[in-house]
Amino acid sequence: MGLTMNRIKIAALLIVLASCVVTDDKIKDVETLKVGMSTGIVQGYMSHSAVDVVAWDDIPFAQPPVGDLRWRATRPLTAGNQIIRSKDDTACVQKASEYGGVSGEGIVGSEDCLYLDVKAPVDFQDKNYPVMFWIHGGGNTTGLKDFYDYSRLVALKDVVVVSTNYRLGGLGWFSHPAIQEDQEGLDKATNFGTLDIIESLKWVQTNIANFGGNPDNVTIFGESAGGHNVYALLASPLTDGLFHKAISQSGYTSSHSLEDAHNRDGGNPLLERGSWQIVESINEFNVEQDDSDNLANQLRDMDAREFIGLYYQKESIDSIPLTTRDGIVIPKIGLLAALSEPEYSKNIPVMAGATKDEVSLWHGLHRYFMETEYRFTKLLPPIVTIKNPELFDLWVRTRSHAWKLRGVDIPLTALEAAGNQELYAYRFDWDHQASSMFADFPNILGAAHGTDIAFVTGQYTYGPISSYIYPEGPARDQMEQTIMSAWSSFSSSATPDTGSPLKWNAFESSAPAFIHLDKNDLLRMDVEPDSMDSLLESISDHPVPTDLEKCLIVWESLINVGDPDLDAFRHWNDGFCAKFDVRQEQKDIQTRLIAEFGSIGVN
Repeated sequence: MGLTMNRIKIAALLIVLASCVVTDDKIKDVETLKVGMSTGIVQGYMSHSAVDVVAWDDIPFAQPPVGDLRWRATRPLTAGNQIIRSKDDTACVQKASEYGGVSGEGIVGSEDCLYLDVKAPVDFQDKNYPVMFWIHGGGNTTGLKDFYDYSRLVALKDVVVVSTNYRLGGLGWFSHPAIQEDQEGLDKATNFGTLDIIESLKWVQTNIANFGGNPDNVTIFGESAGGHNVYALLASPLTDGLFHKAISQSGYTSSHSLEDAHNRDGGNPLLERGSWQIVESINEFNVEQDDSDNLANQLRDMDAREFIGLYYQKESIDSIPLTTRDGIVIPKIGLLAALSEPEYSKNIPVMAGATKDEVSLWHGLHRYFMETEYRFTKLLPPIVTIKNPELFDLWVRTRSHAWKLRGVDIPLTALEAAGNQELYAYRFDWDHQASSMFADFPNILGAAHGTDIAFVTGQYTYGPISSYIYPEGPARDQMEQTIMSAWSSFSSSATPDTGSPLKWNAFESSAPAFIHLDKNDLLRMDVEPDSMDSLLESISDHPVPTDLEKCLIVWESLINVGDPDLDAFRHWNDGFCAKFDVRQEQKDIQTRLIAEFGSIGVN
C-alpha cells in the first residue's frame, strides 16, 4: 500500500506541474526523470497510457550503421554528454506495413535506426526491478520498437521493459563474398541484425541500473521473428551473461548455410532471393559478381531503400534467407543443432509456446480459402466466408499443430539435451472473439498468430476489427491476468505463475507437458500426444482434401518454422507426393488467384 501511495503522489505531482507555468520546483522535478548513460542524457516523461510509469524514448545504443558501416558488425557508441531528443521516426529500412506498425507506401525507414526505449515504474530510482527485453517480430523484414507499449505491464507487475530496434531484411542479414571476403573478425559475420540485438543487450548490462533495472535479472522475450531471435541468442556463442531467462512466443528455428544464403546460380531451388539473385537484378551494375572490390563499393553506395526494394520486385512464394550459419554469430552446425550442444548452452530457464490457430492469420485472409461478397455496397467491407470449412479447419489445425511441434517441442527438447532443466511450454488457446455481419472471426481467425501479444501489453489493438478480436468482458480480463502474471513471475523468479491454483508443470521430452492458456475455466495442463510423423499420418486417409491439398499441407508443415525437411516430405505416405511438383503447384495457384482477384489476399 505504501509503495502504491508513493507512486500516486509522484504521478499526481507531475500532472499538476505539467499544467503550471515553468518554475524552479518543476525544473527540479523534471530533473528527477533525467537519466545519464554511456550513450547520452535522456529526459523521461510520464507514460501517456498508464499511470505510475516513466518512459524514455529513442535512446541510441550503437553507432548508426551507415556508409562504410553498412554490413559490418554493430559498433558500440560512447557519447555520455550528448543530449538525446525524441525522433519522429526510428524505423529501420523496410516495406511499409500497417501490420508491422510502419505506415506509408513502398519502402520506408532509415539506416540510422539503432535505438531503444525504456519504461519503468515511477519510483525507479535506487530500485532493482526485473528487466524484460522485448524483441519485435515481423519476419525480420518489418517492424519496430514503437509498435508495442508495455506501460500497463510495467505499472501492474513492477518490471522494467526495454524495446529495441535492429536492422532488417537484406540490410540486417546478408551473405555475399563481395561483402565478407575482405573483412575481418566480427565484420565477417552475416547476421548483422542479431549483432544489433546483442549490442543492445550489452547496453542494458551497462546502463539499465540507472533506470531501476537489475542487470543480473534480464529476460529476453519476443514473438514470431522475435521468438526466432530469442532462439538465435540462446544458440549464439556471443551472448553469455547478457540475459538470464528467455521466452519465445511463436518462434521458429530456421537457419541457412552461407552457400544457400548466397545461392550462386540458383543452386537451391527453394530460394529465389539469395544475394546472388539480388545482385543479378541490379541492371545498372556492369560489374561481375566475382569482382569483389568494385561490387562491394557499389553495394555500399546504393540507396538503402532502393536496395531493400530489390527484394520486392515480383511476387514470390519463397522466404528471404536471413539467419545464417556464419560460424561467428550462429554456429556452423545451425541454429537448432546449436541449441542441443552443451558448448553453446546458457543453462537458463526458457519458456516457449505457440498459438492454437497460428496460420489462420494468413489462411484466414487467403483467396484460396475465403469467399468475399459485397451484398450491400462497396463502400462497406465485403462479407467474408469460408469456402470449405472442413478443409480450412484441417489445414489450419494441422499447420498450427506442426508449428507447436517444430517451434516449441523440438527446440525445448534440444535445450534439454544441452542440459537445460527449467523449461516450460504453452499453447495459447484464447479465441473468444465476437462475430460480425462481415466475418465469423472466432472461426476464421481464432487464436491466430500474434493475438497473444495484446495480453502481455494490455493494449488491445488489431486495426479496425479490434473490438471484435478483443471484445471487452471477463474472458479478456481473465486472460490478461493469467498472461501478465505468468510472464512477469517467470521474469522475476524463473517460474511461470498464472495467478491460479493450477501448477505449470515443467517440460520434459519424455512427457512433453504444456499448459493451455485460456480463460479461467479452460486453463489446464496437458501432455503433447503427437510427433510430426503421427500428426501428418493422420491426414493420409482424410476424406476432405484432394491428393494435391494433402501434399500442400504436408509440404507447408515440413518446410516452414524450422529447417526444410525434404527427406520427410519425399518419404511421407510411401512417396505419395512424388507425382506433384509442389513448388510449381503453389506458383500456379498464386498466378490463378492474382489473375482472378488482383491479389492472393482478401482486400
